[in-house]
Amino acid sequence: MSKHLLEDMVKAKHASKGKSAEVPKIKEIGTNYAKNGSRYMLWLVAFISVAFCLFALSFLFSKAEIRVEPKMEDVVLNENLSAGKDLNTDNLSFNLVVISDEENKNIQANGEKDVSEKATGTIVIYNAFSSSSQLLSVDTRLEGSNGKIYKTQAKTVVPGMNKDGTPGSVEVKIYGAEAGQEYNSVPLDFKILGFKGNPKYSKFYGRSKGAITGGFVGKAPAVPDAEKTAAVTDLKTALQAKLLKKVNDQIPSGFILFKNAIFLNIDDSNISSTYNKDNSLTLTLSGILSGFLFNEQKLTKKIAEDNIEKYDGSDVYMPNIKDLTFTLTNKDNISLGNAKNINFNLSGTVKIVWKPDVNKFTADLLGKSKNDFNQILSQYPNINSATLSLFPIWKMSIPDKAKNIKVIVNYPK
Repeated sequence: MSKHLLEDMVKAKHASKGKSAEVPKIKEIGTNYAKNGSRYMLWLVAFISVAFCLFALSFLFSKAEIRVEPKMEDVVLNENLSAGKDLNTDNLSFNLVVISDEENKNIQANGEKDVSEKATGTIVIYNAFSSSSQLLSVDTRLEGSNGKIYKTQAKTVVPGMNKDGTPGSVEVKIYGAEAGQEYNSVPLDFKILGFKGNPKYSKFYGRSKGAITGGFVGKAPAVPDAEKTAAVTDLKTALQAKLLKKVNDQIPSGFILFKNAIFLNIDDSNISSTYNKDNSLTLTLSGILSGFLFNEQKLTKKIAEDNIEKYDGSDVYMPNIKDLTFTLTNKDNISLGNAKNINFNLSGTVKIVWKPDVNKFTADLLGKSKNDFNQILSQYPNINSATLSLFPIWKMSIPDKAKNIKVIVNYPK
C-alpha cells in the first residue's frame, strides 16, 4: 500500500511540473500579439499620413477642364451684295488679284512647210495725261524703240491717273505689223503713233512685259493639225492648273477667294510658235487669272447682320464659307482689271458659329464654387452648353489661377 502511495506522489509531482511549464507559453503569445498590434498601428498611421499629404497636394495642384459647345445656326443664303475696291472702312470691300503666266510644249515636226508668222508680245500702256480714261481701238499702231511698228490685238481702255498722280495702266497684247524675225526683240518702249503732234504723245507710253517673240518667215517644221490641236488642249489644262496653284499660294491669311470669283483669260487661238533647229516646234500659251479677294471677317459679319435676327455684333465665323456659290451679277458692265465696284450674289447653306470670349469666361470662373458654374454659364448666350470637370474629383471649387483652367471649345470642322 505504501508502494502505491509513493507512485501516486511521484505522478502528482510530475503533473504539477507539467502545469507550471505551460504558463510561460501563454505569456509569449500575448507578447507577440502586442508587438503585431503595434506594428499594424504604425502602418495605419503611416497610411493616413500619406493619404493626408496626397489630399493636401491634390488641392495645391487642382485643375479644371471645361468643354464648351458654342452656339450655332444654319442659314440658307441667297443674298445680293456689293463691294468697293480696297476700302479702308468697315464697309464690304474687295482686293483684285491679277496673275499671269505661260506654259510651253515641244512637238516633233514631220517635214517642212513655208511659214509666215508675226511676232507677238505683251506691253503695259500708261496714261500720265489726265484722270480720264482713254479708249484705244483694236489695231492701234505703236512705234517701238527699235523703229518697228506694232499693233494692239484688242480694243483697250487705259485708266486715268490716280488721285496721287500715279499713271493709270493696262496690259495689252501686241503683234508685229509685218511677219519676220526682225520684229522679235528684247523688251522695248512704245509711243502711240496716233497721238503724234498732240500733247498726249508724250504722256501716253508703253513698255514691254518680257521679250517679243514668234516672228518668222521661211521654211519651218510642219506639225499635223490634229497633233497641234491636242498639244494646245494639254497646254490650256496645264496653264489653268498652274495659274490656280499660283493664286492659291498667294492668298494672304484672313482672306477668301471663292472658286467662282476666279476668271481665266486664256486665248488658245493666240499661241506663239518657235521653230527649233532639231526639227521641233515649241508652242507657248499665255494666260491671265483675275480674282476677287474678300476679307473673311468683314464678309462673315455682313452675312450675320443680314441673316441673324437680333444679331448683336458678336464674333462669329463660318467654317464652310468657301462652299458658297459666288456669282458676279454685273460682269458684262465692268472691266475685271479695272473694276472699282462690283455686285455679286452668294448662295448656299452656311453654318454660323459664335466664338465665346474664352479669356473673360475663364476670368469669371476663377475661385468660384462648383455650384455656381451653371449660373455663370447662363451669362454667356453664345455658349450652347458646357461641362465642367474638376481634379481631384472631390474638389468643390474651381482653381483661382487661370493657368489651371483649360477651356476647350468644340468648333465644327
